[in-house]
Amino acid sequence: MKEKLSLLKQEALKNKKEFKRLTQKIKKKPPKNFDYIMKEIHHEVFSNIDCLSCANCCKTTSPIITEKDIKRISKFLRIKAVKFIEKYLKKDTDDHWMFKQTPCVFLNEDNYCQIYEVRPKACREYPHLDRKKNIQLLNLHLKNTEICPAVFDGFDLLKEKI
Repeated sequence: MKEKLSLLKQEALKNKKEFKRLTQKIKKKPPKNFDYIMKEIHHEVFSNIDCLSCANCCKTTSPIITEKDIKRISKFLRIKAVKFIEKYLKKDTDDHWMFKQTPCVFLNEDNYCQIYEVRPKACREYPHLDRKKNIQLLNLHLKNTEICPAVFDGFDLLKEKI
């Protein structure tokens, strides 16, 4: 996995034009069963990729943290929400809460998450390949090809299926 990660961003940038053309093609004339196709792709790529051997998302990006996430996580940590915000969060340019640091402060060396059972919604849903209305997420997926090997592999499969 380390080898794959070291080449991922480079490979994603090399394929960016091709992947972008693919997303434009899909947006222009979306397949009626696009969510189903993406769900199939999700299951296929994750049959070959173990997130615990990677955790690149946790090491390189911060998820958006919702108010519900703040309440749930602070309760789990047994601290007041205000203290949780003060200690761990900051606002991004779009005024969303996000973690102050990357890698994620809750990521252990073995890639396990210390708050896994109460992790943010964005973490639970990442990389979003199996979500409904997936056509709306194509630009996000395109960005995530540089972060997540499953998304990169998913775009390769998407090329074959579209």
